[in-house]
Amino acid sequence: MIGGQARPAARHIYDRPYVLLTIAVLCWAGNFVLGRAVSGAVPPVGLAFWRWLGGALVIAGFAAPHLRRDWPVVRAQIGVVLLLSLLGIAIFNTLIYTGLHFTTAINALLMQSAQPVVIIIFSFLLFRDTVTPRQLLAVAISLCGVVTIIARGDPAVLRALSLNVGDMIVLAAVFAYAAYTTLLRRRPRIHPLSFLFVTFSIGAAMLLPLSLWEGLAGQPMRLNPVTLGAVGYVVLFPAILAYLCYNRGVELIGANRAGHFFHLQPVFGTALAMAFLGEQFQAFHAVGIALILGGIALATLRRA
Repeated sequence: MIGGQARPAARHIYDRPYVLLTIAVLCWAGNFVLGRAVSGAVPPVGLAFWRWLGGALVIAGFAAPHLRRDWPVVRAQIGVVLLLSLLGIAIFNTLIYTGLHFTTAINALLMQSAQPVVIIIFSFLLFRDTVTPRQLLAVAISLCGVVTIIARGDPAVLRALSLNVGDMIVLAAVFAYAAYTTLLRRRPRIHPLSFLFVTFSIGAAMLLPLSLWEGLAGQPMRLNPVTLGAVGYVVLFPAILAYLCYNRGVELIGANRAGHFFHLQPVFGTALAMAFLGEQFQAFHAVGIALILGGIALATLRRA
């Protein structure tokens, strides 16, 4: 009886794009914090490889019956599947984890805040999607909120920032994921679990040679509580849950509107810092969060 009640509830959530996108970004905010925290203990390619291989193994049994039915469609559109696996699975998170070895969380968050703008640009270049003044204003407002939180309300923090190779690596990741988001409209029309299993598996296969090379070069993936905990978290939340929610959210409202939700990352980062690091809520948090939510509301609410 409980399972029968849970399925309609899950279906109800699965049709609510703003809830789905918020869940996805919450998971990724935690991934961002974890990636920086374990950057000295966990090799970046190894973490990305085990994230996707672990995700594929966890959902394999659930995806199998759907994949048997969907396989002819996957095979017919293998080019698109390979491209999406490369951009959104193999490249994006590997570059994020690598960049966090060389840059600060503040710099990386600033690079990530460009995501909505890059998605809008790719949507126009690839599909000639129109960009309205309202969309541009919404991005500008929420971006101001991101900067307010990251700078902690002090312009001197921004003036003191300097770019390094890690920032460029994170920016490359932003471009890869913006392309993935934009191209999701071309994904095969198959069950979500089939799509996740295939893309996770292909992404892991693409990363296997790099992971082996990383280990031979002196950065092996050592089994200890830190690595096991990190892999467990990134498999269950930033991989499986976040990608199910994000892919569905983009499907429901499109890439441009979904992209605005990336600006929620510093909001959730603030909440995580208060919950786990004892950080106090301050006035600049309130201003930044208000600007971010205002920009997202302007971008997502339909005209009456």
